[in-house]
Amino acid sequence: QVQLVESGGGLVQAGGSLRLSCAASGRTFSRNVMGWFRQAPGKEREFVAAITWSGSSTRYADSVKGRFTISRDNAKNTVYLQMISLKPEDTAVYYCAATGPNTRVILTTTQRYPYWGQGTQVTVSS
Repeated sequence: QVQLVESGGGLVQAGGSLRLSCAASGRTFSRNVMGWFRQAPGKEREFVAAITWSGSSTRYADSVKGRFTISRDNAKNTVYLQMISLKPEDTAVYYCAATGPNTRVILTTTQRYPYWGQGTQVTVSS
């Protein structure tokens, strides 16, 4: 089983920055895709960003393009989400997610990610 633990969330003013981390442990897979999703109160969980195993391919939601950057360090089994120019509408619980092994294509639906972390709260004040 794969365990994912997020960290780095918090309260920040609009225009500020945060970096989220997600550490994977347990039965970690190689050549998987790692992603970030978020869920605001009363809304469905939505795709934010994802990255392939090699890091050569990334994908972002339109709402975060140019402001968020996803990266990963496979030696540390960790994926990061650098967030800049944060807006109040970025306020949500942010979840790390992982696919199974040998996944080459980035997909954006929650159903494609069988492994999830517990989430970390990001609050952006205006």
